[in-house]
Amino acid sequence: MAKIDFGGTTEEVVTRKEFSVAKAKKILKGETIAVIGYGVQGPAQALNMKDQGFKVIIGQSKQFTKDWNRAKKDGWIPGETLFDIDEACQKATIIQVLVTDAAQRVIWPTIKKNLNPGDALYFSHGFSIVYKEQTKVIPPEDVDVILVAPKGSGTSVRRNFLDGCGINSSYAVEQDATGRAEERCLAVGIAIGSGYLFPTTFQNEVYSDLTGERGILMGALAGVMEAQYDVLRKNGHSPSEAFNETVEELTQSLIRLVDENGMDWMFANCSATAQRGALDWRKKFKKATLPVFKDLYKSVKDGKETARVIRSCGGKNYKEKLDKELAVIGNSEMWQAGKAVRALRPKSKARAITKDTKGVKGRGKN
Repeated sequence: MAKIDFGGTTEEVVTRKEFSVAKAKKILKGETIAVIGYGVQGPAQALNMKDQGFKVIIGQSKQFTKDWNRAKKDGWIPGETLFDIDEACQKATIIQVLVTDAAQRVIWPTIKKNLNPGDALYFSHGFSIVYKEQTKVIPPEDVDVILVAPKGSGTSVRRNFLDGCGINSSYAVEQDATGRAEERCLAVGIAIGSGYLFPTTFQNEVYSDLTGERGILMGALAGVMEAQYDVLRKNGHSPSEAFNETVEELTQSLIRLVDENGMDWMFANCSATAQRGALDWRKKFKKATLPVFKDLYKSVKDGKETARVIRSCGGKNYKEKLDKELAVIGNSEMWQAGKAVRALRPKSKARAITKDTKGVKGRGKN
């Protein structure tokens, strides 16, 4: 492991330099990895492992025809590398549970009956294990229980892999039945295309993840954007101006500077007027939102968010209801304005070439 100084706090992380793909292959020699669920994370993790030469199969319910057909389109062959969930679990020594959190409790009996002593049960989210009283997902004591959680969507996991940089991931071992749980965990973490891995626990992962998704990564970002857009529009600004000042400048310019070298770097590359305003209003926004984040974290820790996910996302028609809620956002003036603005962006030759190349690779034919 490499020791890294994070602003005065030292952490040990695992990089691809000290834990190579070759080392991962040696550790996972003879293992069959079954990716269960071909929805959000499944395609990216499976294709990345396949491209690096690991033995991977897919377990996907035919009931969800969209995901089954997507798997076939990506090059997985029914009866050879694509199976229903039950058969895939029978063939696997490492079972990656990548269906939605609410669905994991539904398919758990199928997974559990196919677990053999020494198998590994892999998650990319601590949800089902940490909230086992609600999910009823309780692994037997003779299997390894491991976690690798990429810090990004499945799309980002795949794109970063194809770009050659990998995505940051956390990892954890909840149960070590074989004495090899950690090395198996790290090996799979490298296999799925992680750039570097940092240690966590199942509990810390799910607490931080649920807070982040509901907070700054998605919920807070969407809410703050809507608030600013509405204020600008009500004060006579055009949709184009309101959207550009709220979203386009952030996503196409400023956030890229943060990614490059930090928030202070982004501030330093803006005008003195912008710097002064940002430094002053930063404190006001923190004061206003800190109580909300405290309430959010408590709701996550108390299991209230878990109960809502299970209740709302566990029904047969949850997808239709979800699509209606998402459509409200998509059909709002702000995001319709965004659609128009994106269509006006100059086309980059480099972007077009990259997009075309990724499209070919993304179908699993490389």
